Amino acid sequence: MAQAIRIVPANEASWEDVQAVFGRRGEPARCQCQWFRTPAAEWPALAREEREWRHREQVGCDPGSDPDPGPGETSGLIAYLDSEPAGWCAVAPRVDYPHLRTQKVPWAGRAEDKDDTGVWAVTCFVTRTGFRRRGVSRALAAASVGFARERGARALEAYPMLVKPGYEMTWGELYVGDRNSFVAAGFTEVSRPTVRRVVMRVEF
Repeated sequence: MAQAIRIVPANEASWEDVQAVFGRRGEPARCQCQWFRTPAAEWPALAREEREWRHREQVGCDPGSDPDPGPGETSGLIAYLDSEPAGWCAVAPRVDYPHLRTQKVPWAGRAEDKDDTGVWAVTCFVTRTGFRRRGVSRALAAASVGFARERGARALEAYPMLVKPGYEMTWGELYVGDRNSFVAAGFTEVSRPTVRRVVMRVEF
């Protein structure tokens, strides 16, 4: 099944394909991958339309359209399964996520420079309805490594869930990914700030 999954930088996809992954209902459609990119104090007042506009600007789909952040710039990856848009993964410099700065998970027990532009982060995944449990998130986690390295990252971090054997998690809980997907992608666990979340990292 994994051989049928193709991963591309999101600005090489169409905006229609990106929105097919996010859908028109549910939390991904409402969030538009803006939770970590928005300071907590600003989030309640941020309208859904503005979230969608910001997302399109960050992704950089459809070059020449407005908004267009410029060639080569994008904020994540799109997965295709049998030519259908199936998943999204947000990958960007850690400093691009102001909400991340105020959360416990990335920083607890670590002496990290929050302004280090050389560290990138994988913050969230979306798998389209009908394509779940088919390896999409695992393929995206693996592809995030080369994506960040090729764009000059010194290290790449993720903050996934620790899934216990036999525990059935809802899809919504796994928007940050699961630990096993990052282990398979070559990440190493560096801390466990909570009983359910871990910090994973790969150095380049």
